[in-house]
Amino acid sequence: MNNLITRAITGVVFVGVLLGSVWWSPIAAKVVFGLFLVAGLIEFYRLFEGNSSVKPSALWGVAAGTMIYLILLTERYLPFPFPSPIVVMLILSLLLLSELWRKQKQPLINSGIHLLSTFYLILPFVLLSLLSESTKGSFPIVAGMLLLIWTNDTFAYLTGRLIGKTKLMERISPKKTWEGTIGGIFMSISVGITIGILTGDILFWIVSAIIVAPCAILGDLLESTYKRSLNIKDSGSILPGHGGILDRFDATLFTVPFFFAWNSIYMLYF
Repeated sequence: MNNLITRAITGVVFVGVLLGSVWWSPIAAKVVFGLFLVAGLIEFYRLFEGNSSVKPSALWGVAAGTMIYLILLTERYLPFPFPSPIVVMLILSLLLLSELWRKQKQPLINSGIHLLSTFYLILPFVLLSLLSESTKGSFPIVAGMLLLIWTNDTFAYLTGRLIGKTKLMERISPKKTWEGTIGGIFMSISVGITIGILTGDILFWIVSAIIVAPCAILGDLLESTYKRSLNIKDSGSILPGHGGILDRFDATLFTVPFFFAWNSIYMLYF
């Protein structure tokens, strides 16, 4: 019971901070997403602290990730003498070159982990921040995406607990079932229809739900795969009752590139 109460309180605060910042202003959302990114990067590199051979540099990784995030976002407000993708490539090149002086056992794997952090954490948070600038009427689309993800996660869990029997991918996540997966997708589409009616754009939100729900499930499974390979249960403990930042953003990190692509296509052709 105590764990349930703790989980509920943490969940309410977490949702309140995210949605509150998104509705407040794009600047507030960018600041909040940036803080979560830094916390997520620190947590990501701590996953390898117990490994005797794989030792990526947390200091260099977090510093590079923070710089990339700031550069890709502030160029929208401040002029840069060079295109931001070139600056980002220079930062990543220097990050990889740092292995020349660190004298670690597995420099190739360390470099791969740095690149993974870029694609798995940094770029998704950049896309989240960019999406915070877009609305459907007065409704922030990133809030709609998050609601679809949370709906899928909640109802997949509840449906699985009630009627789940057929394992989805037992090797990776023993508790997930096909019944729960279908229940989560169905409820996500229902919420998508509701948001579509409220915003007057049903097509966008129905297709969004159809894209978001499976991506959220795959994102959850992907993080579970990583954690299982490292023999850990939670990525961290910063969120009482929920684990770490990566545990809470696992579905979002994988979903946001696909949602961003769909939003871009919709803006161009519909």
